[in-house]
Amino acid sequence: MSGARRETAGEAEAGAGAAAVDVAGERVYLLPARALWWPDRGALLLADPHFGKAAAYRSLGQPVPTGTTAATLARLDALLSVLPVRRCVVLGDFLHARAARAPATLAALRSWRERHPRLSCVLVRGNHDSRAGDPPAELGFEVVDEPYRLGPFDCRHHPPAPGAASVGRYAWAGHLHPSHILRGRGRDSARLPCFVLDEDHGVLPAFGAFTGTWPVQCRAGRRIFVVAEDRVLAAPAPSA
Repeated sequence: MSGARRETAGEAEAGAGAAAVDVAGERVYLLPARALWWPDRGALLLADPHFGKAAAYRSLGQPVPTGTTAATLARLDALLSVLPVRRCVVLGDFLHARAARAPATLAALRSWRERHPRLSCVLVRGNHDSRAGDPPAELGFEVVDEPYRLGPFDCRHHPPAPGAASVGRYAWAGHLHPSHILRGRGRDSARLPCFVLDEDHGVLPAFGAFTGTWPVQCRAGRRIFVVAEDRVLAAPAPSA
């Protein structure tokens, strides 16, 4: 009998590049696709897709890339093809703005939903959702205000203020689009999207293909996991 540790079902589903973390007594996986997988509940959490952002910018005459909605949906399709997801929870900012409701964007979203008719979808409203409005009814989302309670987790858009998290619960949030700068020898550096895990809440990187980022720093009690192409890696402590 081999002495190697047996791979759990969650690890097999999440893939070799995921980072397994234990939070509030639950094993969850931080995925290179910039989402969180909770196998015990069949739940996929993602934040800030900002669908239609490029279309909104083009409506203002700004030259921006095309195909970003298709790229974001393709990444989501890829996750749903390998993970037994029963519930997808979007932590805010589903649509970027009212102008994001371009016919091509809405058609792409309808086509995606038709490919996954049995998937339970929940949107926790974020600040952009208040301006863009709720997703069209035909997309079949349950739309709620924060916090949305799921087991020991509070699903939010905005990270809770220091000391404001619910006692005995852990919050997952978005909004910040966090990134972390890794510095090498000399002046080499790389700015990578990241997951940020503080004592009472975690922040997911933006899922959308066309979003900016906000750099975050290591500090006492904080764990940072950077997305480095097809792997999620723990960032070194400041003293390392």
